[in-house]
Amino acid sequence: MANQAPPPVTGPRARTRQAILEAAIRALAVDPSASLGRVAELADVGRTTLHRYFPERDDLLAAVGVHAAACLTAAHARARLDDDTALDALLRVAQEYLELGDLLTVLFTGIVPEDSWAQDPTNDAALGALYARGLRDGSIDPRFDAEWALGVVWSVLYLAWSTVRTARADRHTAVTRLLLTLEKSLAPERPDLR
Repeated sequence: MANQAPPPVTGPRARTRQAILEAAIRALAVDPSASLGRVAELADVGRTTLHRYFPERDDLLAAVGVHAAACLTAAHARARLDDDTALDALLRVAQEYLELGDLLTVLFTGIVPEDSWAQDPTNDAALGALYARGLRDGSIDPRFDAEWALGVVWSVLYLAWSTVRTARADRHTAVTRLLLTLEKSLAPERPDLR
């Protein structure tokens, strides 16, 4: 599953930088302590080239965080957060997040400083607004506060991605389970089902 980044970069420097970021994500997803040498190897660049772009490991990790925030923003756009009910949009964005692949592993393991991606105002506001809209349109159970509801999304998403990554289920099965779990967890209880 490929990391779905924002629109393609142009120019040799931008492409090299992008290749390094993607290599870092692949390397860190497998081994959180992956060396810069391993990243350079996966990016098919020399260590000197890697150091020109990212002099220190912390610089690379911060750049991965910024890249992650951009990927999340792009996922929101693809998910059409303003269409349909908030729960429908939340299910779409969860599918888009799953497409981020190894980037999720890197984010979930805490290798990348959380303040470089999780607190991006655009992303944080988008999910918060989605939750609030779900309360207004009745598609999200009002017994959950925002932190709990969004925590459920991230937890189930982690389970779905780790299931795919370790080949315990194919992607189609994981997506089906992800959407079913989120819908059953977050939708308000229907009176006719009590």
